[in-house]
Amino acid sequence: MNVTVENLAPCKKLLRVEVEAAAVDAVFASVTSDFQKQAQLPGFRPGKAPKSAVERAYGPRIEEEVKRKLINEHYQKAVADQKLSPVVYPDIEEIQFGRGQSLQFAATLETAPEFELPEYKCLPVKREKVTITDADVVKALDVLREQRAEYKDIERELREGDYAVVNYAATCDGKPLTDLAPTARGLTKQDGYWLRIEKDHFIPGFTPQLIGAKKGETREVKVTFPTDFVSAPLQGKEGVYSVEIVQLKEKVLPELTEELAKGFGAESLEKLREGVQIDLQNDRAFRAERATRDQVVRELLARVTFELPETVVQTETRSVVYNIVAENQQRGVPREILEKQKDEIYQSAATTAKERVKLNFLARRLAEKESLKVTQEEITRRVLVLAQQYQMEPGKFIKELQKRDGFGEIHEQLLIAKVVDFLLKEATVEEVSPAAI
Repeated sequence: MNVTVENLAPCKKLLRVEVEAAAVDAVFASVTSDFQKQAQLPGFRPGKAPKSAVERAYGPRIEEEVKRKLINEHYQKAVADQKLSPVVYPDIEEIQFGRGQSLQFAATLETAPEFELPEYKCLPVKREKVTITDADVVKALDVLREQRAEYKDIERELREGDYAVVNYAATCDGKPLTDLAPTARGLTKQDGYWLRIEKDHFIPGFTPQLIGAKKGETREVKVTFPTDFVSAPLQGKEGVYSVEIVQLKEKVLPELTEELAKGFGAESLEKLREGVQIDLQNDRAFRAERATRDQVVRELLARVTFELPETVVQTETRSVVYNIVAENQQRGVPREILEKQKDEIYQSAATTAKERVKLNFLARRLAEKESLKVTQEEITRRVLVLAQQYQMEPGKFIKELQKRDGFGEIHEQLLIAKVVDFLLKEATVEEVSPAAI
């Protein structure tokens, strides 16, 4: 076997392989013999048909099997001999193939990047000191009070901070908004709609025009839709709303009492305060830990530069785009907004993808150097946790993972987590106040 390697670009190589004719004929003979043993041809007992008859009947299939075996075997051998590290299956071009002649093929492959590990010990990291003040606890308790808020009817004039229940109908140039924007039905007409009277709620400039209104009153409200408004056909247009004030309401928060505390499952108000403080402590500790992990990763990435395989980056970019779009759709972001922002989404996804791919290569090399390994037990535990999160029976979840090579992704995530744990253990950590980060 003769092999030559040509560098096409960083992380991209052309592998040319030639296999001697004798080796090709040997595989032809072996494969033909296998077909002969299984052949069932008219006029012959199973497995007893002559070679010539088998070659006539199964010629194309024999050739395809010979080609497959030769290319697979000699591609793998060439890659090993040349100490190459392909990251995706290559694009293989057949140049010459047939009985009595050498096999020649070329494989265009992308390889793992070549780089030297930077100094990764004693990376500088700032960790936020976690302190919970009385004011923090009060704010958290106010959030709980908001959950038990009551909305009481009021007879006075509408003020900022109040709520108005309204019926409205909107026009643009004397026609319903839906004539201009068919999908804007909710912006065109609504009954029993709740408005909080605060700046920029609903449509910028809308609610201030209702201040001073009374129950039963109807007001005309004029607005100019922002140039970046959610509904593109309405951007920059003027809308006129006829707004009927059906009800006026005032939000009233409950007092902090023992009864309120018991309503949240606490034994007493003091126990509720303690629980809130513990929750705040845990939440901020978690966020501080996540921030330090992000810092140590950014520090590592900044210390080395190398080219990345294009196909791997493209595949990861598509995955990130898919996740961004799916997350926004779950949040209710309209398709037309996502379409409008597709360039920004792609650019953001491409940046994230490059960082992930770069980190993956760094993590693998660092893990190899420091003998960091992911055990089967750790993978199993992670699978069980994920199955529970997705509310799936473990066996079914495992089958889903097998379909999309999900175990490789889990192994990668666990390996990176181990590498980041190692980096933090070796890092130079400075405890700082939140404002210093």
